[in-house]
Amino acid sequence: MFDIAWSELALIGGVALVVIGPKDMPRVMRAMGRWTRKARLLAGEFQRGIDEMMRESELAEMKRQVQEVNAEAMRQQADIRQDMHGLEQDLHAAAASAPPSAPSPAAEEAPPPAPKAPEDVTP
Repeated sequence: MFDIAWSELALIGGVALVVIGPKDMPRVMRAMGRWTRKARLLAGEFQRGIDEMMRESELAEMKRQVQEVNAEAMRQQADIRQDMHGLEQDLHAAAASAPPSAPSPAAEEAPPPAPKAPEDVTP
């Protein structure tokens, strides 16, 4: 986050020791630790809020895409049903205009197979 080297931290610590004094230094360091913790918690909460908004935005986008795909599938289904209805009408029209067909002569000439005689089995 911040680009501070160890030498810079040592310099800040030395100046703080001289300015604040060794007696109050632990109390000031604890206060600095609390502030740092609060700042980190606040930054984490902010980041979670941003992440949640992004997730909601992504979900809304995905929902919109699913609805588009669903609408396209419904349009295609309607087109297929319309085509099927047209084919059905054409088939009925063709069946109504065709003369009735007679059974094929090959089916009439073939006699049914004769049943087999039972074999004689003796014990």
